[in-house]
Amino acid sequence: MAKKDVYILGISAFYHDSAAALIKNGLVLAAAEEERFSRKKHDDKFPGAAVLYCLNEANITLDQVDFIVFYEKPLLRFERILETFLAYAPVGIKPFLSVMPVWLKYKLHIKKTLTQEFLNICPISVNQMPKILYTEHHQSHAASAFFPSPFQNAAILCIDGVGEWASTSAWKGENNSISPLWEINFPHSLGLLYSSFTYYLGFKVNSAEYKVMGLAPYGKPKYKDLILNNLVDLKKDGTFRLNMKYFSYTTDFKMVNEDFCNLFGMPIRRSEEEKLSQTHMDIASSIQTVCEEIVIRLATTMYEETGCPYLCMAGGVALNCVANGKMLKAVPFKDVWIQPASSDAGGALGAALVVWYQYLNNERSVFESKDSMQGAYLGPSYSNQETKDMLQKYSAVYQEFTEEDLLIEVANKINEGKVIGWVQGRMEFGPRALGNRSIIGDPRNEKMQTIMNMKIKFRESFRPFAPAMKEDKLDQYFELDRASPYMLFVAPIKGKHRVEERKENTDILGFEKLKVKRSTLPAVIHIDYSARIQTVTPQTNNKFYKLLSVFEEVSGCPIVINTSFNIRGEPIVCTPEEAYVCFMRSDMDYLVLGNLILDKKKQLEWREDSSWKNITKRD
Repeated sequence: MAKKDVYILGISAFYHDSAAALIKNGLVLAAAEEERFSRKKHDDKFPGAAVLYCLNEANITLDQVDFIVFYEKPLLRFERILETFLAYAPVGIKPFLSVMPVWLKYKLHIKKTLTQEFLNICPISVNQMPKILYTEHHQSHAASAFFPSPFQNAAILCIDGVGEWASTSAWKGENNSISPLWEINFPHSLGLLYSSFTYYLGFKVNSAEYKVMGLAPYGKPKYKDLILNNLVDLKKDGTFRLNMKYFSYTTDFKMVNEDFCNLFGMPIRRSEEEKLSQTHMDIASSIQTVCEEIVIRLATTMYEETGCPYLCMAGGVALNCVANGKMLKAVPFKDVWIQPASSDAGGALGAALVVWYQYLNNERSVFESKDSMQGAYLGPSYSNQETKDMLQKYSAVYQEFTEEDLLIEVANKINEGKVIGWVQGRMEFGPRALGNRSIIGDPRNEKMQTIMNMKIKFRESFRPFAPAMKEDKLDQYFELDRASPYMLFVAPIKGKHRVEERKENTDILGFEKLKVKRSTLPAVIHIDYSARIQTVTPQTNNKFYKLLSVFEEVSGCPIVINTSFNIRGEPIVCTPEEAYVCFMRSDMDYLVLGNLILDKKKQLEWREDSSWKNITKRD
């Protein structure tokens, strides 16, 4: 008799970055964030659409799922909220009272809440519901980092804002199990420290921390000692405690208080529209430097304590690719693997893997130098016919090509300085577009960073773009000795591709630095000569690799700009329709959907009444 297949559905929800992930006999079948379906960035609601996608992708119904796993233990989280309030009472009564109704109605009765949410979207009866299990928050992160990794044994480091209690945790992964070693608990949190500065600098918490990272090279770490002398008691081993005198996230909806502002001598930047000063840039540089130092010390401690030659990482702070790049050089691990969906979204996958490996005690197979994330291409895909049907609805004008001719056409357009929307295959899982839901362009074009930021993405001019390149050409361009398939490592460009800085430019400050050409790839090299690199192979994304090869033949350059296919404030596009709408609402020149190419000029000629402007995003 054939062995029964085991399906496990992981869920993360109700805080931020809700997601669903489905595995079959340990193999990852599908995973997606709810935001891609709801079109609400960092959506925290029950991931109903993501669940339905996962089930449809596997061609099963909910009653065929063996286990549903929630990515954390709500009662432990509630215990932390309650104990925190009691520790600071009566301060903090307003935020406490505001969250209590939600907890009393939904979160304290999580099994009932989850059951009802599933029954709302799936036509089964209560007695057909799969068994619901729970993992701890950092356990889910650790599992998402280790189990898909290409390592049999590894140290595991998880750093985020906070789970139930833990904000930093150390684990050891061996074969099919992960074991906790130690942790740092709330309110002492590197993630919340970084988010406090995100808040202070006027950016959105749990959303725009990467903007602080991107802003940092424009400043100098003038306030590093101020932070370490007043805000953070940092030990040699990387463990730390925060001076809560300066923070208000335990008692208020704000992250920092008046003492914090007085320490830095200026008020909170009230909005992202307020002008950024050199002081803001210096503060960003300072907290980024402190973050890097803490990560390096923690990773060094992990190396010394475990003796493992490999490191796995997850949690929101693991998305700080600048810190990751610095850590690679500073700590002698043979290799480091980071979960591409390191935020709470990845917790859904980790939760499912915990049940498969630890709860069910299944064996784990590891393939050398190959992880099991399938390039993170775990979301929906759409056929050419589905795309054509959509385009017909909008009376859109397109041309169909063979794959070979399409790649030549697109490569030539990039070489001409055109901006291309590129939608292929399955959508990526995680915050990075990796060549299937991307906007691409020529990295050699000096004007391209400004064009793409201001006219395509409608975002801050200081934000850098990533180079996507053929992995076999990496050592010719960057000081990085390993692959970076998920854009999780930043590295410097090699000296031969740098442009010597002229003497009169050495004293330029702030965003004026953007006007100075620093390399042969000005559109993807940040002002500190670094880049967030994506390496591409035929095994992970064959069509994208072929495009890079054809572009190299046309231009001599094996690299393109790769940025996510979205505009400011919106999630990355999922469907061809969302890509078309985004294309029409921005100044992209061409849109490629599978093997179809749309020319913006022809769309405008076809619609002389400009009725395309009335296209609205999906509710």
